[in-house]
Amino acid sequence: MPATPAWPPRSAPRLFVSQPLSAGAQVMLDGPQAHYLTRVMRAAPGDAVVLCDDLTGEWAARVVHTGKRSVELLAAMCLRQREQVPDFWLCPALLKKDRFDLVLEKATELGVRAIRPALTRRCVADKLNPERARAIVVEAAEQCARTALPELAAPANLDALLRGWPADRTLFFADEQGGAPAASAFAAHRGPVALLTGPEGGFDDAERAAIRACPQAVAISLGPRILRGETAALAGIATWMAVAGDWAAN
Repeated sequence: MPATPAWPPRSAPRLFVSQPLSAGAQVMLDGPQAHYLTRVMRAAPGDAVVLCDDLTGEWAARVVHTGKRSVELLAAMCLRQREQVPDFWLCPALLKKDRFDLVLEKATELGVRAIRPALTRRCVADKLNPERARAIVVEAAEQCARTALPELAAPANLDALLRGWPADRTLFFADEQGGAPAASAFAAHRGPVALLTGPEGGFDDAERAAIRACPQAVAISLGPRILRGETAALAGIATWMAVAGDWAAN
């Protein structure tokens, strides 16, 4: 006899929803999500959809009804509990829109717990559209099968970020003028951590001095080349995940 196909199929679309999920919960989707299911994925009653609520985890659901502007689903069973994300914050200096979009997307895929943008003197950009930024993060989480969305904070001035820095969280500072090799520094510091990366023009001397004066700061080097802001952020995350994060456990 042929094997029973797995349900839900791996090809089932994944969406984050705002309501808490449970077995038998009815979920009504409208707007872009409904358009995506009906017009892009051609979902029909009976089709499987994977839903995440950023609270309980990942759920298999069935399409109950499709309309012109809405889709009704029924949550059936929990597939995975909400994941335990490594306690790693990314604090990237705000970059030009397309480059910062890349940071948001890839930082989400790489598994950071929080993204806390910093405003520095040499930042070209000084604003972040919160709705657009959240949409990028949510789409990236859907694509990479995360069950926990990263916390996304509003941009904060570097001075304010340093003044309010938690006493128990190591702040790795990607300093283009040099520091401890990143991998060895990451291996030597366990517990809550964060990575601070600079803008297009780098940190100025006063900012560098202020960061180094922070008791929790550890200056690190990401190699012999000067990296773009987005490259430094993603290279730093990947190195930490491999040395001290959840890559090492898998």
